[in-house]
Amino acid sequence: MVILEKQNYIYSFDKEHKPALKVSAGAKVVIETHDCFLGQIDSEETAYEAIDWNHINPATGPIYIEEAKAGDILKVKIDDLEIAPTGIIATGKNLGVMGHRLEGFAVKKVDIVDNTYVFNDRLRLPVNPMIGVIGVAPAQEGVSCGTPGEHGGNMDTTLITKGAELYLPVFHEGALFGLGDLHAAMGDGEIGVSGIEVAGRVTVTLDILKGRSIPHPIVVNEDGAAIIVSKPTLDEAAKEAVECFVDIMRPLTGLSAADLSMLP
Repeated sequence: MVILEKQNYIYSFDKEHKPALKVSAGAKVVIETHDCFLGQIDSEETAYEAIDWNHINPATGPIYIEEAKAGDILKVKIDDLEIAPTGIIATGKNLGVMGHRLEGFAVKKVDIVDNTYVFNDRLRLPVNPMIGVIGVAPAQEGVSCGTPGEHGGNMDTTLITKGAELYLPVFHEGALFGLGDLHAAMGDGEIGVSGIEVAGRVTVTLDILKGRSIPHPIVVNEDGAAIIVSKPTLDEAAKEAVECFVDIMRPLTGLSAADLSMLP
């Protein structure tokens, strides 16, 4: 098993990045990660102005998978996800959905104990560890680790967690895979601009599927499969997701587009 240490990090997914590690298909890799703030918030007294907001959402990588070619699929099996014992939540003025009603900058430092996080004296809730940023080099110019797309990136879905399999389209030789931005817990989105941001370690198995391609990331877990589409509007994303999923399922199921549209 190979370990990629967290000092090997990037702020964008880009075909121009030099690999931090090269592995063969089927390799199991332990990837260490910083939290999304690169450790810049170390107390609840940290001021907004003390943070370099250009240094947010680092992803550890990139990893070059030797057999990967453009048009392949990268299969990422998430074997394990370990999180640090302390996490950071932050929000404030002009941040997130409620930012227009908030003043100042608020930070909460939470302890993580026995698979729960201690929010305050009265609230202790279960963790749901997941990976916020995970992807490959995109087809064209580089994309910030804060942005999602066809390549993956900052998808921030709770589906990407231990036991899940993530399938990513490969656009360049080697794929140039990376991940970061772990959360101890997060809802369906970061309405306040952050989840419980933590450092950690993720163990993945990286495989290459030949002879087929996909247009967007697909995640498979014990509950089923989901296609993750990022577009400027929710309506555009939903339409693209349905059409792509129908196109993928037709040859696999033998069902027509009409049948798949009607299937409950």
